[in-house]
Amino acid sequence: MLAGLTAIGAVTLAASACATTAPGSASRSTGTAKIVVVAAENFWGSIAAQLGGSKVAETSIITNPDTDPHSYEATAADARTIAGAQLFIQNGIGYDSSWAPGLVSANPNSSRTVLTVGDVLGLKDGDNPHQWYSHASVYKVIDAITAEYQKIDPADASYFAQQKTAFEDSALAQYNQLETTIKAKYAGTPIGASESIVSPLADSLGLDMLTPYSFLKDISEGTDPTSADKAAIDRQIRNKQIEVYVYNSQNSTPDIQAQVKLAQQEGIPVTTVTETLSPAGDSFQEWMVGQLQDLESALAKATGH
Repeated sequence: MLAGLTAIGAVTLAASACATTAPGSASRSTGTAKIVVVAAENFWGSIAAQLGGSKVAETSIITNPDTDPHSYEATAADARTIAGAQLFIQNGIGYDSSWAPGLVSANPNSSRTVLTVGDVLGLKDGDNPHQWYSHASVYKVIDAITAEYQKIDPADASYFAQQKTAFEDSALAQYNQLETTIKAKYAGTPIGASESIVSPLADSLGLDMLTPYSFLKDISEGTDPTSADKAAIDRQIRNKQIEVYVYNSQNSTPDIQAQVKLAQQEGIPVTTVTETLSPAGDSFQEWMVGQLQDLESALAKATGH
């Protein structure tokens, strides 16, 4: 991977050596150019695009629902895209660290700002990286992206403030309402899950995650879970200690498939989440609303209310 990044960086540097300004920067003062924004993952990219409105041109690197951002292999096209960005948004927290920082460092651009979600949230490698499932974290990232837009284009600061308000109050209205409703009705409900991607969501909704975190993290990171953890989860399912089982359908290992099957056999409702926008054309809020509605239905079925 490192050798590949070096080669990609060399190609991009050679291609961009003649450029003296980042794309879009030459005419910022005229108000006609757009801020060039690149996001490593499309869930942050969707938010960035909506916050930027007509003043931003956004591109996401990872858009295929079948792609695992943990192990993504960057391309020369990715390097060129990031090299020309005025704002690059990466998740950090170990999630895209195998490729995104390397492309940034291999393709320097004095006009580019790098926003790392982990830094915004005060998190580090080893912490749970799936913060787009945390309601509080999403709002902190919204604040951070808006602040960066206002720094890059201060003449349009009021426009970006209006975009932020509209996004939070209107675009996210159903998402916010579902989170509030589920928490009010089902807080404390015990659930099981396939991996750590579900943990921030459970925390936001006040659900009681019974699955050992060591198992959740192992599956998320592609590590074989311990037999003790697997046995504990089987007991939780067989004894109906959990009301609902939630799994990442984009990371369904044989162990997870076995747990899903067992939960279904025991009459425990099963619902899914995904790693990235699915379908890829959905907005962040459309994606989240669909998943929250499915979870709400599973909780209602399990609890009878």
